[in-house]
Amino acid sequence: MITLNKRVNEYFKMKRMSRYANREMVIKSIAMMSLYFGPYALIISGVFSGVFANLTMIFLMGLGLAGIGLCIMHDGNHGAYANKRWINVVIGYTLNLIGANAFNWKVQHNVLHHSYTNVSDADEDVSQKGPLRFSPHEKWKWYHRYQFIYAWFLYGFMTLLWMFFKDFGQLLRYQRMGWIRYQKSNAWKEWGILITTKVIYFSYIFIIPLLVTPWVWWQVIVGILIMHYITGFLLAIIFQPSHVIEGSEFPKPDINHSLNDNWAIHQLKTTTNYANKSRWFTWFVGGLNFQIEHHLFPGICHVHYPKISGIVRSTASEFGFPYKRVSTFAKALEGHIKLLKRLGKRPA
Repeated sequence: MITLNKRVNEYFKMKRMSRYANREMVIKSIAMMSLYFGPYALIISGVFSGVFANLTMIFLMGLGLAGIGLCIMHDGNHGAYANKRWINVVIGYTLNLIGANAFNWKVQHNVLHHSYTNVSDADEDVSQKGPLRFSPHEKWKWYHRYQFIYAWFLYGFMTLLWMFFKDFGQLLRYQRMGWIRYQKSNAWKEWGILITTKVIYFSYIFIIPLLVTPWVWWQVIVGILIMHYITGFLLAIIFQPSHVIEGSEFPKPDINHSLNDNWAIHQLKTTTNYANKSRWFTWFVGGLNFQIEHHLFPGICHVHYPKISGIVRSTASEFGFPYKRVSTFAKALEGHIKLLKRLGKRPA
């Protein structure tokens, strides 16, 4: 990692380039915010009266909602958007603006997922207690044998459960576990932010449309459900193939709760890139198809991942470490399905 850090630092120095957001990133941020709030403004303005037109706006909002999560808040909450902390904090709170909670996300993603990738009972992304089994170290249930079929239906509910239910239970759990204190915050502050921003979100996503549009309450709820289902499905199928894919490793700590590999090697063994040659796909998913680069350099803005990927790949090869990648998004999904099938089989 010392050699790799040196080479990546030399790249930015040689190019006289900041590792933070550039003009492309700013334009993308405006585009994604517009893709979400633009259709919202058209809906509440009453410009469209037909069902098809409004459904189209809801679909676009779903894309924009996913785009904000993938391309804007993700960099902000990693401190990768700007070299000024307050800017990253503001950008990170776009997550609260769209209904979720930045504090919970930073604990689950930055701390637990990035530190203990694919480690059962530590990485909450693979420790799914319920209908999905994402790790060979999770308890097997009979219905898991069908997860490669029903998982795709459940993925769409991800943000709905997250924003309306999970955030509250998660913050309570993190409070009891001491994570609020570890993150140098306090419970009153985080609960205040969570409740206040949830009220703001519910107000503009439900109450305002109910008051200013001809829609009745159940129509507004159906619109919200459709939008979130689109977003949840997109986020799930983009994130899951990066780690829950055939060929990825699921390390198990020893009796002293230690892992065999150091952090950087651990990331290489548990992470997979995909569709790296598709510029438009990379643009929309916030460079998260370059997941290896993201895990090794989460403090670098994602617009730089394609450029530094060659450095990472050649350095990993030089030192004899894996650099896992598949050529297309379709093959990544195929690898995800294969692993879901394998993990769905009853363990010997």
